[in-house]
Amino acid sequence: MNRNRSMELYMKEHLSLYIFVGVIFLTGVVFGTVMAGALSLEQKQEIMRFIGNFFSSVEQGALADVRTTFLQSFGLHMKWILIIWVLGMSVIGLPLILILDFLKGVLIGFSVSYLVGQFAWKGLLFALVSIAPQNLIVIPALWVCSVTAIAFSIHLVKNRLMVRNGMFYEPFMRYAGTILLSGLLLAGVAMFEASVSPIMMKWVTPMLITMTP
Repeated sequence: MNRNRSMELYMKEHLSLYIFVGVIFLTGVVFGTVMAGALSLEQKQEIMRFIGNFFSSVEQGALADVRTTFLQSFGLHMKWILIIWVLGMSVIGLPLILILDFLKGVLIGFSVSYLVGQFAWKGLLFALVSIAPQNLIVIPALWVCSVTAIAFSIHLVKNRLMVRNGMFYEPFMRYAGTILLSGLLLAGVAMFEASVSPIMMKWVTPMLITMTP
């Protein structure tokens, strides 16, 4: 009962932040989609060559090293949330958290839009197996970390006296705990990217590799 009440109180206090961060992310997705459609012919050809090399690597099993792929993926995810963590504690870094969320949206919007624009339904299929699965976890995790970081920054600003008196241990531990749990969750995502995603991409890649230069 107390847990449900605490959750209701938490959502009441942070719902506006979740909506705000979500809007920032979706704005990034739209911006990334527009960027993909505004590429010049030379830029599209350059990206196409890069994608062709990537498809060849996937088909040849270059992503088969699970350990290396896991470390790279996990390292990338952890850098992202640790930057958010540090920015949340710095207070002045709050706008940068929103910029990171916007950039994440841009990356996803651009990637999916470009694949669909160049490969039609085959590109959509590749996006569904290579981008969508992990981001179903990564995006909510970053969303929660961002809101928690923003809320912690606001707490520091509103309670400067408590901070001076060292009375911010409990909110800081909640903040650090959220980041830690997100890191553990993203470790599972990284393992999925290292062990399952390459197999799924290898199934789809033969349909696209003939369409690249």
